[in-house]
Amino acid sequence: MAQRPDTPLLDRVAFPSDLAQFSDSELSRVADELRAETISAVSETGGHLGAGLGVVELTVALHAVFDTPRDKIIWDVGHQCYPHKILTGRRDRIRTLRMAGGLSGFTKRKESPYDPFGAAHSSTSISAALGFTMARELHGKCAEGLGDAVAVIGDGSISAGMAYEAMNNAGHLGKRMFVILNDNEMSIAPPTGAMSSYLSRLYAEGPFEELKHAAKTAASLLPPPFREGAKRAKDLLKGLTVGGTLFEELGFSYIGPIDGHDMEQLLAVLRAVHARATGPVLIHTITKKGKGYAPAEGAADKGHARAKFDVITGEQKKSASNAPSYTKVFAKALMDEAARDEQICAITAAMPDGTGLNLFAERFPKRCFDVGIAEQHAVTFAAGLAAGGCKPFAAIYSTFLQRGYDQVVHDVAIQRLPVRFAIDRAGLVGADGATHAGTFDIAYLSNLPDFVVMAAADEAELVHMVATAAAIDDRPSAFRFPRGEGMGVDMPERGIPIEIGKGRILREGTKVAILNFGARMAEAIKAHEDLEARGISTTLADARFAKPLDRDMILRLAREHEVLITLEEGAVGGFSSQVLHLLAVEGALEHGLKVRPMVLPDTFIDQDSPKAMYDVAAMNAPQIVEQALSALGVAQMAARG
Repeated sequence: MAQRPDTPLLDRVAFPSDLAQFSDSELSRVADELRAETISAVSETGGHLGAGLGVVELTVALHAVFDTPRDKIIWDVGHQCYPHKILTGRRDRIRTLRMAGGLSGFTKRKESPYDPFGAAHSSTSISAALGFTMARELHGKCAEGLGDAVAVIGDGSISAGMAYEAMNNAGHLGKRMFVILNDNEMSIAPPTGAMSSYLSRLYAEGPFEELKHAAKTAASLLPPPFREGAKRAKDLLKGLTVGGTLFEELGFSYIGPIDGHDMEQLLAVLRAVHARATGPVLIHTITKKGKGYAPAEGAADKGHARAKFDVITGEQKKSASNAPSYTKVFAKALMDEAARDEQICAITAAMPDGTGLNLFAERFPKRCFDVGIAEQHAVTFAAGLAAGGCKPFAAIYSTFLQRGYDQVVHDVAIQRLPVRFAIDRAGLVGADGATHAGTFDIAYLSNLPDFVVMAAADEAELVHMVATAAAIDDRPSAFRFPRGEGMGVDMPERGIPIEIGKGRILREGTKVAILNFGARMAEAIKAHEDLEARGISTTLADARFAKPLDRDMILRLAREHEVLITLEEGAVGGFSSQVLHLLAVEGALEHGLKVRPMVLPDTFIDQDSPKAMYDVAAMNAPQIVEQALSALGVAQMAARG
């Protein structure tokens, strides 16, 4: 373990109220120590680093000026909240970040009163802040625990439509609230779109911003008769440049851009608006992601997310694996298909690295589109591409695709457009916890008419499913795959399309049938071996499709076995429900068949290692064996570990 930093001032801070003991210059030193503590902690736990380092000064300034937790600071996404957690009574647990029973990597209401609103998805903070603001207004002066609301939103998150819907509503209502635009010119990936271009142009307006700031200050000192003339002059100047016009047209008073690492400037502006604001205010801060840590500042993603690392060198301590990651397998398979078919294109919603499309973009830059944090737009954009004769692959995490579900239904499914959804992070994901778990996509896609829904049992199957999706040109399709490395199976030279709705039998037996859908296959194989060792003849099948089902294979398994176990990394309502419906309609449940559906439990599972999370979900090999033994009436036999 690396030596922990010397933090004499930070050691005197247990809660934000303790910041009142420091002068402004001492608060700058507190920020320096807070940055060092954040780096030290994340080096031991892994997690999101760069975003938090970029808001250290802002975190200290906000807690020094506002009266938290009465005033509500809402961190958009929440991956920049580690410094905030250190200042709000959780420093003694900061080295449990993202671990079982430890601190969440995002804000979490049940964790602390200083986390007023849970996060992990983007662009929600302004809506939530407006909700707190109007709750205060509705409760009136007697509102206990309801002060000001402050939304801290990044330049990537403000590109999403939800942020503008909230700002438009907030401007219309006109109540006192604050939005801090944390503009670091670097969301997860390089910023995309007109909004980022607009923010970038503001850098060129530095001299004007200084003039405007000076004009505002000077105007406030003028006698009343002269102030109106000064205001007209300021408005004239503002009309000649971009400035904050967009935000002001939405009803916000705009201040900035200001240096988000200059404690003196931050404190002055925050104190001024805190003392004088009567309506909604947007403060535009310029920050640097990864600020103060050279390995992060020098990284392409500014140290966005890191495994455990060496503080001195920045070298990450990743575990070695001989198997490729599913994400890279998908990217390579898609590039292979695109090399043979010029109509194939790819869409991502601000996650090119996470989905592997950064590799696709390097090879086919004109056929890869990063639309920013805008999943709704991504889906309908893909629908338009499909309607125009292209073959779009929309690569979106399962948990993020939830944000575009209406568009999946209305713009894709109803029109039967051949959009191909590559659903990464299927199933439980480990340290990111429930907010990033791919739990519901099987259910929310399988109930849509004429939708093909596939899941890869291993990395070789994923290659074939990419080829299958590329070949489907008459309806929408989706294939899901987990985070992390594959099983290490032999890889095909190229993908071969699978017959739609056809599964496969891997091993034949007579008594128990395990019907797996997706990446629990490794555990299903272990369970099969355990049952066979006990003398229980067991069939192992890979469904491949949740829709359309392989009716013939499933009905045969039902006829020829005493027990049928279905297995999937999804919630109730997905693959198992489709199978049970088929069996009920066909009368296959009327002859003594014992069906045991194994799905994720009806709860949100907290962060832990994936294996431990699947133990909680009772979906690892020992639990599969237990289900079989119980159904056979031999539950007293202990399952092998």
